[in-house]
Amino acid sequence: MGNDRTTDVATNPAPRARADGTAGVPEQGTSLWGDALYRLRRNRLARFGLAFSILVTVVSFIGPYCTPYSYDATDLVYGAQSPSPEHWCGTDTLGRDVLTRILYGGRISLTVGFLATAVSLVIGVLYGAVSGYLGGKLDAVMMRAVDILYALPFTVFVILLTVAFGQDLRLLFLAIGAVSWLTMARIVRGQVLFVRRQEYVEAAVALGLGTPRIILRHVIPNVLGPVIVYATLTVPAVMLLEAALSFLGLGVQPPMSSWGVLIKEGAEKMDIYPWLLIWPAAVFSLTLFSLNFLGDGLRDALDPQGARD
Repeated sequence: MGNDRTTDVATNPAPRARADGTAGVPEQGTSLWGDALYRLRRNRLARFGLAFSILVTVVSFIGPYCTPYSYDATDLVYGAQSPSPEHWCGTDTLGRDVLTRILYGGRISLTVGFLATAVSLVIGVLYGAVSGYLGGKLDAVMMRAVDILYALPFTVFVILLTVAFGQDLRLLFLAIGAVSWLTMARIVRGQVLFVRRQEYVEAAVALGLGTPRIILRHVIPNVLGPVIVYATLTVPAVMLLEAALSFLGLGVQPPMSSWGVLIKEGAEKMDIYPWLLIWPAAVFSLTLFSLNFLGDGLRDALDPQGARD
């Protein structure tokens, strides 16, 4: 009996007691991404921003198919009417349903924001990673080029591209994305300068891996935290730039609509038909706030210092 008890104690040791006298329970480790997701879930503003952004995106892409009106269907006899049970957000001076045009405009504004951000990510991440990893004179030349481009006003640069190549909607994606990558390149370069000195990168170099493979498989994946955060903050900035271009008449062209176009049209007639400005401006503002809340939440969740709180 004594030997059996000794064997049981050896094979099944008692859990270590905690400082408060209670039996300890083995803790399961979590990854850095798991910790970041946990902190993101605790941020109420970030959760609201994520939920509202998803809601606006889904409604903008599905809503125009669910309304009984077309975004470009005019009724000059009906004209501009205030909100009513038939037209929840009213109609404009051409008799077009404002709600339908807001939903359709949201589709275009969000598409511009997401695609232009994707273009800026591809250019900025690759440019910054190459510059930071190779270093030396090449890094100095590449960063001086970024400084020169920084000196040019973004809006003026986009206007020049639009005037030179036409007002094609696809060109608008590329034009805005082509001037939105500079800050991303600087952020990635700063992270890569730190990452390239880590042991796993030095081990990859010692194994004889090529520079492109090291950058794509070992360097860029380890700087995705700041990239994701800045991407969520780039989307509203790009949407604001598109709205400014549309307000100047250089963005989306009639009869198509975007939130910038609707705000421009509403601002011209706000004294007589205030609902033409109130509704698109409210939706646009709430969307920008939600994206900024999500970006701030991701920044706090992915901040290494947050793990010490």
